[in-house]
Amino acid sequence: MNTSTLNIKIDPQTKQQMQEFAAELGIPVSVILNAQIKQMLRDRVVTLSTELEPTPYLEKVMQQVERDILNKKTFTSTSTSEELLAHLDSL
Repeated sequence: MNTSTLNIKIDPQTKQQMQEFAAELGIPVSVILNAQIKQMLRDRVVTLSTELEPTPYLEKVMQQVERDILNKKTFTSTSTSEELLAHLDSL
């Protein structure tokens, strides 16, 4: 197979994470990058995403909200922006 070298600049932490990820998969980083580049060229699409995970604090808040909903805990409702602002100021 005829190959060529492509040099990219990447921060050391990202490089380390990529190497660790490739090691988990048991394949070289170059195999992953080649596959991604070929798919991008074939599909003519670049997909960038990150899996979002809530922080422990947010998870705790979400659990509390779920408990409040299940317990039919009342929530404040307002009819006007003035009422809303007054309520927020009272907190």
